[in-house]
Amino acid sequence: MPFDIVLPSVVSIVTIAIVLLYIRFEPKLKTLFEEKEFQIRDVIFLVVAMGAMIAVIVFVPQQAIQVLFLGAYSFVLFLFTYVAVERWYVAILSPVIFVVLYLSDLWGLLLLNFFAIAFVIMISVYMGGVFSWKTVLVFAGALTVMDVIQVFGTGAMVEAAKRLVELRLPIMVFVDTFPRDGGIGLGLGDMFLAGLLAIQTMKKFDKKAGIISGVAIGFAFFVYEVLVFYYEYYTFFPATLVVVAGWLLGLGIHGLFRRQSSS
Repeated sequence: MPFDIVLPSVVSIVTIAIVLLYIRFEPKLKTLFEEKEFQIRDVIFLVVAMGAMIAVIVFVPQQAIQVLFLGAYSFVLFLFTYVAVERWYVAILSPVIFVVLYLSDLWGLLLLNFFAIAFVIMISVYMGGVFSWKTVLVFAGALTVMDVIQVFGTGAMVEAAKRLVELRLPIMVFVDTFPRDGGIGLGLGDMFLAGLLAIQTMKKFDKKAGIISGVAIGFAFFVYEVLVFYYEYYTFFPATLVVVAGWLLGLGIHGLFRRQSSS
């Protein structure tokens, strides 16, 4: 039976790292956001904005997309570094290094994956505090519906992803599969959702629950890839469905552990 352990491992490790880093930086983030949280209307607006952005990417000139993404990435990179070191003159170096590397001949798959993973960790940790248990559930449901529509319905997600990949922007993580030969990619939106769900699970229950969520989501990708390889379904798929399925599995496993410990 063909299978892959690389992508599931990356998903689990990144998700667990998001949980642990959120715990580390939560006090500073609460001070930064003054303990403000998204309301349901804010979450719906965010999903609509994300969907609109995907549609816009299909039609906007590539140079405009490049400038927009580099600007947004640099801004997030600066903010997160500033939260970590609390010195603006140090924080400003991180976006400068990123832009210089992106525009240089050194830019390749290794750096692309590094900055893609760094970006999804930073944005997940940074945004984790403005969600609550209720709003993250609404966000997960709405984002999954939007993902399914734009992959299977309009096809905008597919076209947008292709354009961004052509620009070599760090919006996906690409890994070689093992032990099966080949390669596979996963969008940062899917990893962002995994991180948010794991953070909120940790906040509602405990750190162990967040870690279990990360492991379970990785296992869901393991099962998904086995099915992909078996049926040879090599095309775009709304991976938010896999993330949500893995997260629900993690909740179930955590619930079983709690029952065993209380009995």
